[in-house]
Amino acid sequence: MNRQGKAVLGAALVLLGAYLMLQQGSRIGPAQIFGHFWPSLFVIPLGIFFHWMYFSLMQRKAAGLLIPGGILLGAGLVCQFAMLLDNWGSIWPGFILAVAFGLWEFYWFGSRNRWLLIPINILLVLSLLFGAVFSISALTSGLDSYYPYAALALILGGSFLLLSRKTSGV
Repeated sequence: MNRQGKAVLGAALVLLGAYLMLQQGSRIGPAQIFGHFWPSLFVIPLGIFFHWMYFSLMQRKAAGLLIPGGILLGAGLVCQFAMLLDNWGSIWPGFILAVAFGLWEFYWFGSRNRWLLIPINILLVLSLLFGAVFSISALTSGLDSYYPYAALALILGGSFLLLSRKTSGV
């Protein structure tokens, strides 16, 4: 198995293990796993597919593929976080950020039309503003319920540090 395959498999196993840990012994079947990880199964791979088409098949000639690719990738990540945290009420501004990300990729890898920065910045500011307002209200409503998510964040951060060690080329 190549390095990328190991990284993907390792990340999937860490996420699945953290999810099982958060369930604290309740019955988990394929329907529950499919119900919680549908963004990682369908939406995120479709966004990655558009990026793969742009970078590999089209040899960077069709930058328009990055708009739906970035939006799907961003929206898939937002949906996955919302499913895992069961917190759609404060994560929804991420969908606005996903559109800004898709447009930003088109700007960065495309012709760099400076007028495209106007909608990108408007969407970015709206996303950050709504995200801050809804996150602050969610955090102040019940701090005790967020301890398992802090533990999950620590697990993911530590796993990232372990997997991202630089190898020395000899």
